[in-house]
Amino acid sequence: MSDWPQGYGRRVLAEVDSTMAEAARIGPGLAGPEWILGLRQTAGRGRRGRAWRDPEGNFAATLVMRPDAPPDQVALRSFVAALALFDACVAVTGRAEGYALKWPNDVLLNGGKLAGILLESSGQGGRITHVAIGIGVNLVNVPPAVDDGAVAPVSLAGETGVTVTPEAFLDVLAPAWARREQVFRDYGFAPIREAWLARAARLGEEIVARTAREDCRGVFETVDEQGNLVLSTPKGRRAIAAAEVFF
Repeated sequence: MSDWPQGYGRRVLAEVDSTMAEAARIGPGLAGPEWILGLRQTAGRGRRGRAWRDPEGNFAATLVMRPDAPPDQVALRSFVAALALFDACVAVTGRAEGYALKWPNDVLLNGGKLAGILLESSGQGGRITHVAIGIGVNLVNVPPAVDDGAVAPVSLAGETGVTVTPEAFLDVLAPAWARREQVFRDYGFAPIREAWLARAARLGEEIVARTAREDCRGVFETVDEQGNLVLSTPKGRRAIAAAEVFF
């Protein structure tokens, strides 16, 4: 705990419906950022309201904070979270090989899905009052796959032989987040974007981005200054704000 970042709260719950739900409950009353770790979730959820399967021993936490920024800037913190997760995984395993970041919000290990990130925000009058950044990591157990065609899940222990408890992982992730967040605050998205792209999965390769309206196939060219996925397609360059990526 000696490296715990100054100004960040730490709340560990033996059981909770979901750390995202807890963040929504406590967020309006918080004076500063706070990490919520659930050792057992009874109603965890992922993107688009999907159930998040959370076997015992895996990591389920949410950072809730009150950002002083417009919504488009707040959304870029998914990239901050992905980099912090990458840093934490490297720190606990002592290796950087095999890790990659999948747009928009997954961490891969040896080609399988190790971790996912979910952002939810609340606000009024066009301003965000608080944002919850949910993070799930398969530390020891592999949950069943959710989507046909999606990247198969893997666990940290299964792929590296390294076992770490959720609380110990949080103690590494929190300072990793604080360091990346400070860069974001001081210098903006540019260095975060550069660092993310250096770790991006399938950059320069053909992928499929599935939006609510269509499947868009193209070469993964870059992520632009707004965090959009940029594909080079037969019909030209496409910038995509929200999609599920398949490859």
